[in-house]
Amino acid sequence: MQSPSPISYRGRFAPSPTGALHFGSLVAALGSYLDARSQGGEWLVRMEDVDTPRNVAGAADDILRTLAHFGFEWDGPVLYQSARVAAYAEALDGLVRAGLAYGCACSRKEIAAASRTAVDGGLVYPGTCRAGLPGGKVARAWRLRVAEGEVAFLDRLQGPVAQELARDVGDFVLYRADGLFAYQLAVAVDDNFQQISQIVRGADLLASTPRQIWLQRCLNFPTPTYAHLPVATNAAGEKLSKQTLARPLCRERAAAELVAALTFLGQPVPADLAAAPLAEVWAWARGNWSFAAIPRRPAMAFLPG
Repeated sequence: MQSPSPISYRGRFAPSPTGALHFGSLVAALGSYLDARSQGGEWLVRMEDVDTPRNVAGAADDILRTLAHFGFEWDGPVLYQSARVAAYAEALDGLVRAGLAYGCACSRKEIAAASRTAVDGGLVYPGTCRAGLPGGKVARAWRLRVAEGEVAFLDRLQGPVAQELARDVGDFVLYRADGLFAYQLAVAVDDNFQQISQIVRGADLLASTPRQIWLQRCLNFPTPTYAHLPVATNAAGEKLSKQTLARPLCRERAAAELVAALTFLGQPVPADLAAAPLAEVWAWARGNWSFAAIPRRPAMAFLPG
């Protein structure tokens, strides 16, 4: 008897439990889910709760209940980053022993005084501690060394993307001064652990991708394929988020919310589908999903009707 073929596509949706899911979250979840299912792939859910001060009590459970109520079905158990600290510590230790990461004693005020704005709105690290800690200083954080030259990749939606990390970001943080592992390290380690092959997520994370690719190379991890979906914005051009008071998803309007997300993603949804039962919406979505129809833009306004 012939053994089954291995799964060649493994995607994921990775929300942070900082509040309820909103329309922008739904777009990311739906795009990643349908891309995976349309290619016979697996779709995993990961709870990115490593930044513990930002977590909201009960939010993780609420997110999972909302996904289930909307009809999403994920493969395997949910992975919680808060349970993965030992794996991040092991990865950091390996980078330090290889001379790829180093301790940094700089405060944010000191960096701001000697730096400029980075590509993601943060600060470019000026390299103060790259050659060793200044006398009398102790490490507050740990940073990854970056090299000169471009880190480039081809995004399935946004096209060619390139970033000069040394110029645009500088050596970036892996372990924060507050004793928490940084998002970039956790994401790289977990994508490798879960054998993620395809990442479909919002274009608000596009600027982070070159850092993650550089980190994957330093850790000898394979690099997934990326597709960054257009981000939903409000009328003021601000990304829908908890900070911009985005409205939480309404479970009682799950079918209509899904249709709105499909429309936002460029799918030719029939006019009467919003009034159809949830199962009918999913049947249409699975049978008619077109990745080619997704707008090739990093952001678009979403004005609910």
